[in-house]
Amino acid sequence: MESGADSGVGVEGGAGGGSSGEFLRCFGRQMKLLREAAGLTQAQLGERVSYGEALIAAVEQGRRIPKPELVDAVDRVVEARGVLVAMKEEVAKARYPSFFRRFVSLESESVELHAYDTHLVNGLLQSEDYMRAVFTMWRPLLDPEVIEQRVAARLERRKLFSRRPAPLLSFVIEEQVLRRPVGGGSVLRGQLDQLLLHGHERNIEIQVMPMGRDEHAGLGGAFTLIHLENERRIGYMEVQEASILYTAPKKVSPLEATYGVLRAQALTPRESLAFIEKLLGEL
Repeated sequence: MESGADSGVGVEGGAGGGSSGEFLRCFGRQMKLLREAAGLTQAQLGERVSYGEALIAAVEQGRRIPKPELVDAVDRVVEARGVLVAMKEEVAKARYPSFFRRFVSLESESVELHAYDTHLVNGLLQSEDYMRAVFTMWRPLLDPEVIEQRVAARLERRKLFSRRPAPLLSFVIEEQVLRRPVGGGSVLRGQLDQLLLHGHERNIEIQVMPMGRDEHAGLGGAFTLIHLENERRIGYMEVQEASILYTAPKKVSPLEATYGVLRAQALTPRESLAFIEKLLGEL
């Protein structure tokens, strides 16, 4: 593989997840020291911040990722003077798998985002039940606590929808994705309903790629394009917990050309919404 210095390619694998765990343990030790310096037991701290003793213990041991409001509350109660709050952003990043963190940061800054999906509904468009079903099926199996953390993190990414000015978002989704009953029929119905809601937003366009197309530009696999405010354009791909970010124009331009052809080959946004309504009627 070409080096990032030459091609603008950044590669990050899932094996790097240990650094996240070490940071959480470090944060937990710091929180414990500050609690003890304040003369509080775990139960007393939990009572003052309106959380259970078990959760305080789990955070101090690095087993749970604290919510931002918990970090704020603990910092205030133990009089940490912003020491814990200063680590809040890094704590939030720990909710994502290591290979995905850089993408999430860029996604939150995007003025345009265009995605082609071949196996699952794009994470930004997923219903909460669909998210939970996806993470429950993950292999190796995820602990229930990790599943809930991943769901909460994915829901957090939806802040992109409410940002102003609104970013321009488009999605091309393979028909088989919309027919795959991830989590069962009721979960799929809820997911299709959510797609219809998103598809009627003025800044969101959803297009379905029918299985019957005999010409298809996307056989190379799924990818995402991000446009940033400074006109920087980035391509992103991932597979099996490994990801690649392309920044060099010679790498990004072919993906942009492919996406343009995909949009031309897919159903129009209006046809796609009608198609999703049809699928709902069949369930």
